[in-house]
Amino acid sequence: MTALAPVRPATTAELRTLFLFEELEADRIDQLAAVGTICRIEAGPVYAEGEPGTHCFVLLSGEIAVTRRSGRQDVELNRTTRRGVYVGALNGFYGGPDGDPYLTSLLAVEPCEFFVVEAPAMAALVRSWFPMAVHLIQGVVSGMRSTNDLLGQRERLAALGSLAAGLTHELNNPAAAAVAAVAALRDRLATTRREAPELLAGWSAAPGAAEELRRVAVATAAASPARGPLDAADAEDELADWLSARAVPDGWELAPVLAAAGLDVGWATGIERQVGGDALGGVLRWLAHAVDEQALLNEIEDAVRRISELVTAAKQYSQLDRAPDQLADVHELLDATLTMLRATFDGIEVVTDYDRGLPRIPAYPAELNQVWTAIVENAVDAMRGSGRLTVRTRLDRGRLLVAIGDTGPGIAPVDLPRIFEPFFTTKPVGEGTGLGLDLARRIVVTRHGGDLRARSVPGQTWLEVRLPLPGPV
Repeated sequence: MTALAPVRPATTAELRTLFLFEELEADRIDQLAAVGTICRIEAGPVYAEGEPGTHCFVLLSGEIAVTRRSGRQDVELNRTTRRGVYVGALNGFYGGPDGDPYLTSLLAVEPCEFFVVEAPAMAALVRSWFPMAVHLIQGVVSGMRSTNDLLGQRERLAALGSLAAGLTHELNNPAAAAVAAVAALRDRLATTRREAPELLAGWSAAPGAAEELRRVAVATAAASPARGPLDAADAEDELADWLSARAVPDGWELAPVLAAAGLDVGWATGIERQVGGDALGGVLRWLAHAVDEQALLNEIEDAVRRISELVTAAKQYSQLDRAPDQLADVHELLDATLTMLRATFDGIEVVTDYDRGLPRIPAYPAELNQVWTAIVENAVDAMRGSGRLTVRTRLDRGRLLVAIGDTGPGIAPVDLPRIFEPFFTTKPVGEGTGLGLDLARRIVVTRHGGDLRARSVPGQTWLEVRLPLPGPV
């Protein structure tokens, strides 16, 4: 803390001009004046957050700023020139121990004069004059802390439950697809092993020719472009007619498998030239087994890849294996959040419009994910199962902007200024606690030194988060 240089004693008349003391009885103002002094402090830091709280400061003249540390920077909480505002070691008034650390930092923006009282002396006077008020303040502060902690935990647990349900749903689909594909592949392999000798018996080929035919068929199927439903149906009909014209047994069963793999009459004609008409049916069925097996393997690969992506998104979202304060790519965080919440997007179009050239920023990634979650969930709730969710990133006036918009009915003008207040919610009773956006605001403003704002008209609501860019290294 900067050295305090008293310039004169405090007077009762001077203290009486301050709104903080104007209602005190004369004898109490005299007592107060006797334990304090008037100090002049030049522009610069007065005390720092975390230092032992030894004094109370009441502003008489000048301009001050109150800040709090967030990550690598100080976030300004308040700036004022109003005479009578008070800062400093206030915990002792309602039961905190003497010397409790300052909770904020105080900066004199310009030369200032303060009425300064040592914290133990101020606390003793307040407890002597207003014992009932001190007890009430103790109860209110303690109750608010407990309530906020409890409701904050409830909000986080509710969000965690929702995310867990969504993640379970998202994992179940690819897992079930993989299980079904494995079962089908097992049956297909058993059938192929059993039928292959009979199917290839009519073809007298050189050693290795059959495997080469199989390899080419699988490669041709893999390289074939995807067909639309109508084109696939036309190809299937054409193949069925071609197989029927050559009296291939059960051609109606083969045609859908071959057509689904992207194989057509031109390919089948080439096979006919290689193996001859007598062996055509058996060889085509054997090749149909081969492309079907490959298709099942592709399904399993896609399902396992999807599960891996979900697990990666969950790790990115939770940040459990990473440092809490790091340089983070907001796009990775946004994508992880959208993946975790995908189960809630039924009927909603999700559009991402990212500026990938934006730099990484110093952040608490897990906490920012809570911000995206709160905003996206509110947007989804507002759209009631139909609409468009837009997530956009930009550089905006030297800050990184994340804007999340929805096409819901909008926020009423009377409610818009209050949406970041704790416990305020526009949702029906039982559907919201009113803490999600309050938590988001505190994370953005207090923890990251950023800014969170909302603008809304019917059909277009935007929540805009602006975060500081990294400073010079």
